[in-house]
Amino acid sequence: MNGVRGRLERWLTARWYQGAPVAFWLSALERVYAALLRLRRRLYAWGWWRSHRLSVPVLVIGNLTVGGTGKTPLVAALAVALRERGWRPGILSRGYRSHRRGVCLVPATAAPEEFGDEPVWLSHSSGAAVAIGRNRAAAGRLLQQAGCDVLLSDDGLQHWALARDIEVLVIDGERRFGNGRLLPAGPLREPAERAERVDYRIVNGGTAAAGELAMRVTPANPVRVGGVAGALRLEGLRGTEVHAVAGIGNPERFFAMLEAHGLRVRRHPWPDHHRFDGSEVRFDDALLVLVTEKDAVKVARYAHERLYAVPIEVALPSSWIETVHAQLCRLRIPAP
Repeated sequence: MNGVRGRLERWLTARWYQGAPVAFWLSALERVYAALLRLRRRLYAWGWWRSHRLSVPVLVIGNLTVGGTGKTPLVAALAVALRERGWRPGILSRGYRSHRRGVCLVPATAAPEEFGDEPVWLSHSSGAAVAIGRNRAAAGRLLQQAGCDVLLSDDGLQHWALARDIEVLVIDGERRFGNGRLLPAGPLREPAERAERVDYRIVNGGTAAAGELAMRVTPANPVRVGGVAGALRLEGLRGTEVHAVAGIGNPERFFAMLEAHGLRVRRHPWPDHHRFDGSEVRFDDALLVLVTEKDAVKVARYAHERLYAVPIEVALPSSWIETVHAQLCRLRIPAP
């Protein structure tokens, strides 16, 4: 990762996940953050701030830690699974770094620079309607008007202004909750005990503990970026040296996934939601350049013959999908 943001992320990662000493001023800020978190909860409990309930089931998929845990691929996979069972799912996204104001639907031809990289990828990968906006209740009503009968919120576990029926917590199976401390002394947005109050805990990678469900993310055959026909067999790349470029919450997960399939990886990590200018995917050699699907929507304009995206396949326990489906059926409110 380059630049000030990249250096800051590395510095914090060393403290949050690698045992480096936490500076005293981070501990002081942690106490301030904890106090503000308690105050915010009380404002909702006292009714001074309200949670808005929609007339369709709302399922929130989020995390307790800062950074990538795999929740966005889970949202896409769950949207596909629910549509196969007769639902018309809609996806709520904050639309981080979107240039749009207010709430809006993401069109099929949306540019990631205008609507955000994650919403555009979610739209392409799930085939579901996607709405973006800071006001998730308003975005949810927009999806209802578009005919959606169940809403999946990508992130938003801490967005208490939107009432939810089901909460799914996604946990990084390798990093878990880091040093177990709140921001900025640790990676936690809420205390770790919050994990006991969600409906389901999904563990991405690593080993699932008692009461947790395992999610497995595996790479599929790389596809040429930019709408140009062409694909490679992943198995045929074993032993091949490649450039791997990732601007996601946890780039190391992408690199390790490729190495686990026998590729020799030259790592090129970038901060999450990085704005690519094309130089990041061009190198003075003949090696293949592999990017994540989320980054592919941003670098499509810089496509060249050696640039490929690596699709992912999300494996979830089929029994859990059926459990969620049955729970949503019980929550469904008949149309007037």
